[in-house]
Amino acid sequence: MESPRRARRPGLLGLCLLTLAACGGGDGNDISAGPANPTWTQGSYPASSTFAAHCAAPRTGIDPATNRAYPDTKGSATWENFWLRSWTHELYLWYREVPDVNPATYSSTEAYFALLKTSATTSTGKAKDRFHFTYNTADWVAYSQSGVSAGYGAEWIVLQGTPPRQVVVAFTEPGSPAVSAGLTRGVQVLTVDGVDLVNDNTTAGVNTLNAALWPSSVNEQHTLTIRELNGTTRSITLTSANITSTPVQNVTVLPTGSGNVGYLLFNDHIASAEQPLINAFTQLQNAAVTDLVLDLRYNGGGYLVLASEVAYMIAGQTATAGRTFERMAFNDQYATNVNPVTGDANTPMLFVGTSSLSSPSVSLPALNLSRVFVLTGRDTCSASESIINGLRGIGLQVIQVGSTTCGKPYGFYPEDNCGTTYFSIQIQGLNNAGFGDYPDGFSSQNTTGYPGVLLPGCSVADDFTHTLGDPAEGRLAATLFYRNNQFCNVSASGSGARVKIQSATDLSAADGLIPKQPWRENRILVRR
Repeated sequence: MESPRRARRPGLLGLCLLTLAACGGGDGNDISAGPANPTWTQGSYPASSTFAAHCAAPRTGIDPATNRAYPDTKGSATWENFWLRSWTHELYLWYREVPDVNPATYSSTEAYFALLKTSATTSTGKAKDRFHFTYNTADWVAYSQSGVSAGYGAEWIVLQGTPPRQVVVAFTEPGSPAVSAGLTRGVQVLTVDGVDLVNDNTTAGVNTLNAALWPSSVNEQHTLTIRELNGTTRSITLTSANITSTPVQNVTVLPTGSGNVGYLLFNDHIASAEQPLINAFTQLQNAAVTDLVLDLRYNGGGYLVLASEVAYMIAGQTATAGRTFERMAFNDQYATNVNPVTGDANTPMLFVGTSSLSSPSVSLPALNLSRVFVLTGRDTCSASESIINGLRGIGLQVIQVGSTTCGKPYGFYPEDNCGTTYFSIQIQGLNNAGFGDYPDGFSSQNTTGYPGVLLPGCSVADDFTHTLGDPAEGRLAATLFYRNNQFCNVSASGSGARVKIQSATDLSAADGLIPKQPWRENRILVRR
């Protein structure tokens, strides 16, 4: 069984591996200062509010998210598990497929939460629910609002996760230690703190690699040997710092004989992305672009409302007025017109034409396009896929260049209990046409061997030998060619029609995954 991914440091050999044994964690029978543990009756699910905030380790003081005192009282891990059980039964999209296991037999809430999901698979054999995880509440609130986390400002992409490994820089954050050290897209890591990244497969070696490449705190120092694109090698020492994500980068206007083409790289649907997105689309609107290339290849998702805003800024008011961007389908215990999380009417999310996450709200710019070119990769997930699906739902042509997206038409409202925020699938997103069935992702029409929903466009591997936004970069070059000729020039990236992860050193045609905190690969909704 797949374990939930608690949001810890990502790693080369998996983002996080957790035991499912009923041991560890707090003492589920510690009632020395709290009420007696609840009694389990199979098939009977009291309201989750009965068990909420009865914590093994109650918090004190003021909750910065609500500016009110924490509601926590003394309980136990068993109380927390009973809350998880009832909350899952109430809201989990596939609640009928969750086994009913006695919460008192698990003294670890993390291990118990791992059981509370479906074990079903898609038609291609992938787990239907690959997105079950938890996050420390204080850390979740801090990062989701500000985009700040410990690191170097280099986003590592793993092209090959087992020996012979290949890890390169996908992009960097402006002003970060990575930039100061001269790291650029395509730079390859060879050794880390004396450990051979390419070949070492010992437990100690892998632990060293993971700990150094994805530091868990600031002021950590690690030494790397790197290989530049020109083949030279050198040693650098990086010191981790609090890195602020720059989610919108490389906004560019590309003049062509048939009009200006806009390009922008959008990496994260976080709250701090809203104003840079407004600035980017305003710039492109003022440049009178006739087409847009939206680069989502590394964007795993985040706040759904930002996806709606981006879609509006592409299509404009006339095409989107009164039309659904995404309708939320909850489990079958609720009427279709009720949102069981908020208690409000389940009103579809329309295309949002004003800013939602900043104050005061302002009207958004719009390009009023009838089509959009989207660059995708295996990291393109959830809220990013909603942009694709939402625009297709109103008849706007979406042309996809890149590799198959991750396949996540699902989302959730994060829920805190006792200092842990739980992420459990609660909704399926449907567009204006009622479509939301893409669990195997979206694929370009000439893709072979991938079962995603097929869109116009070209399957093109990632190109790490050019900067993002460079017209010569493989995926952007293929897009510009397709725009002019209406067919694929697969040699533009040096790749064939099929994209695959590879261990070869041809960085002009590769593909891989960026290990991310799991919340960055999701569709996040917020209560109003």
